Amino acid sequence: MKALLLVLLVTLPTTVDAAERLIAVGGAVTEIVHALGRGDRLVAVDSTSRYPPAVAALPDVGYMRRLSAEPILALHPDLVLAIEHSGPPATLDQLRIAGVRVEVIADVPTVAGIGDKVRTIGRLLDAAPEAEVLAARIEGELAAVTAATAAMTDRPRVLFLIAAGKGAPMAAGVETAADAMIRLAGGANALSGFTGYKPLSPEAAMAARPDVLLAMAQTVEAMGGRAAVLGLPGIAETPAGRGGRLVAMDGMLLLGFGPRTPEAVRELARQLHPASAREG
Repeated sequence: MKALLLVLLVTLPTTVDAAERLIAVGGAVTEIVHALGRGDRLVAVDSTSRYPPAVAALPDVGYMRRLSAEPILALHPDLVLAIEHSGPPATLDQLRIAGVRVEVIADVPTVAGIGDKVRTIGRLLDAAPEAEVLAARIEGELAAVTAATAAMTDRPRVLFLIAAGKGAPMAAGVETAADAMIRLAGGANALSGFTGYKPLSPEAAMAARPDVLLAMAQTVEAMGGRAAVLGLPGIAETPAGRGGRLVAMDGMLLLGFGPRTPEAVRELARQLHPASAREG
């Protein structure tokens, strides 16, 4: 009987709270791990993980959508926490076949989605009480800022742009993180006739009539700076182009939907509603 019990104990799967070597894939996942007080367990992160600054000292396993199994396995992780759409799927399968536990974290760009993300990671890291406190704080802060933006009667038309190599920039339609952020901050997406991201023609840019351009700071840099973005064909002729209204924010802060999202919504709302910000 003792021998059988010993065999059962040895062959049981590793429990979640035994995972001491973590790899986080996705900037929001990394931020949540740190916010839950489990940052000391991280042995690597992906290239989208740039906050908090301490993660810069960790090995980088590459871009979340183009992961390779070999560099991850070389770090001997117990658990890989990967944001939804990480991959490719074949890499995640290789990790699982090699015995690494891989947990994919749902990434829904809503207030409720942030809470779910925090609570899921908390459960996986044996930090459920801390996760509940963190999720409640984020939800409370977001409720306060969105109550203020909901009361604003002005809804500037906002066009979100992202670089797409040397071709035309891509613009955000509905059901995107950018669309969700624009609405939370009290703006209106200038392009609501399609879902996801599509190349933006000069004609479509002019027809959208944006009051404000919104982009990640990384996009503005990649496209040659503020003047280059504001001078794009079609963009230059819009109210945003003529008025020089371009808001550039850190990409993960703006679109990560993690612990810093209340901060991001407040900052974007301030940029979209400068008169209200001065009055406040």
